[in-house]
Amino acid sequence: MFHFRTFSYLVLLLFLSVIRPISASENSAIEWRDWSPEVFSEAKKSGKHIILNVEAVWCHWCHVMDQQTYSDPNVAKALAENFIAIKVDHDARPDIAARYRAWGWPATIFFNSNGKEIVKRAGYIPAEGLVKLLAAIVRDPSPESTAKEISLASDNHVLSTANKAKLLKMHQQSYDPDNGSLNIAMKFIDPDSVEYALLTGMNGDTKELARANKTLSKALKLEDPEWFGFYQYSTHGDWEHLHFEKIMRTQTRHIKLYAQAYAATQNSAYITAAENTVTYLNRFMKSPDGGYYTSQDADLIQGQKSASYFALKDKQRLALGIPRIDTHRYTKENATLISALARLYSTTGTAKVRNEAVAIGRWLLEHRLRANGGFNHGDSDDNSRNDSKLFLADNISALAAFTDLYEITADRQWLKEAINCADIIRANISSPDIVGLPAASIDASDPLAPYIDLEENIQASRAVNRLFHFSGRDSDKTLADKAMAYISNSEVIATRYTEPGILLADAELNRDPLHLVVVGSKTDAKAAALFRAALESYQSYRRIEWWDRSEGELMNHDVEYPSLTMAAAFVCNDKRCSTPIYKADEIQEVITLIEGTTK
Repeated sequence: MFHFRTFSYLVLLLFLSVIRPISASENSAIEWRDWSPEVFSEAKKSGKHIILNVEAVWCHWCHVMDQQTYSDPNVAKALAENFIAIKVDHDARPDIAARYRAWGWPATIFFNSNGKEIVKRAGYIPAEGLVKLLAAIVRDPSPESTAKEISLASDNHVLSTANKAKLLKMHQQSYDPDNGSLNIAMKFIDPDSVEYALLTGMNGDTKELARANKTLSKALKLEDPEWFGFYQYSTHGDWEHLHFEKIMRTQTRHIKLYAQAYAATQNSAYITAAENTVTYLNRFMKSPDGGYYTSQDADLIQGQKSASYFALKDKQRLALGIPRIDTHRYTKENATLISALARLYSTTGTAKVRNEAVAIGRWLLEHRLRANGGFNHGDSDDNSRNDSKLFLADNISALAAFTDLYEITADRQWLKEAINCADIIRANISSPDIVGLPAASIDASDPLAPYIDLEENIQASRAVNRLFHFSGRDSDKTLADKAMAYISNSEVIATRYTEPGILLADAELNRDPLHLVVVGSKTDAKAAALFRAALESYQSYRRIEWWDRSEGELMNHDVEYPSLTMAAAFVCNDKRCSTPIYKADEIQEVITLIEGTTK
């Protein structure tokens, strides 16, 4: 029997094989160069300035700027005379993306011939405006403004009482009571804000729980009702003015948060959204060769808005074509998908979800792990070739993913892989001369000073600290504290609109996680049921392990468990431990008692 779903998949494969990006260099006289130390050296020798165009291959206004601005002969002429032009795909260079994230995409950054930033512009610039800007820079290449240097002389990793209060106030004031999410023109899920509100709400703060639920419910309007998956954001301060790109970062955040929120609240709309997003990824973003792709374009025809296209049904869309898929398979995107699937499996117990997370982990080890350790970003499947840079985003995401895989499978090999990631970050990315962790490994030829990204250091402090409780290694705690020293800095905090991720990190680094251990053979069905029930807990900061005595002691064997005649579970926090639990349906009740939460 012929099935339309099969036909749709074949059509999708056909489109994936023929649709590719239209490079600006193919349609203009501009000689675009890659980011490299050599380009900056050339600028210094020639006396030319540098223009950096940071774009996203899924970005509508990036396409428009390529087609209307950079194809303009007057722009090309002005650039050729006095500038060296660099183009960077922000997904391909996490360090550049982190450095200029605040300027959006496209971002246009100018450097003088000595490699110093002098002008920055956010968003689309029409040709006429860019020609005038280029001329003004040639006349006067002095910096428009000089950002205040953040003082990071101290490696103190303690968040002060005053900064805690400030961050809490920022969090409360940043919320939009009418539409949920942050009180800004762009509407999207800020993951740390929602996670903080959800966890605080489950601890008894009804206002925070209501905020989390309102944001999560409103954000369902970002979901594609036909293909599923989430659009990146809406504008105009509401959820009705959609921007249609679907990027992996957005999908993984929604899967993880909606799965966690369902575990906490049992709102069925949340788990449906998470599972539907996986359906989208498996249909459009999964590579037949392993791993997942990076993004789907906002435009069917690049540079032309596609609201009318996304209003169509499946068959009608397919008849017109499919927006371009960026088929790069980057480490960070695949690692964060592992963590999202791990949370979804914890919530639902769907074996297919766990197996897919494990498969991605194995693919990363086979195709992205370098021979001498650390993960390549993903331009090549040839592991014998090392990328020139190790990116923190890739390696900290892999560390978190492998820790999650250990937690949901109890396979100690994944814990070893997470530990290997920590050692590589410590040896190849961390620097004793820098507070915090830089976005990339440091080389003497780097044209710019190392960049410390707040979001990546929040992730690092939380992920490595959690690993520390599984590993028991002091070196992991030290690495987590190093990241915390940056994110707890008063001057760093002062630059933010809101950053509850710092509050989450501070709370976690100053107490032990919820510790759930199942003691019993891995061939014992009762032990398996206890382990499954333990995974259903909604807490973010948790340490779940399955101790089969035949495998030897746990790596961080910090609690002595009694020898019993049958499988049992134990729930501990930093204050107390439970008596043995023999029934799976009693675990959540004991967690509530131990933690003092509402569930």
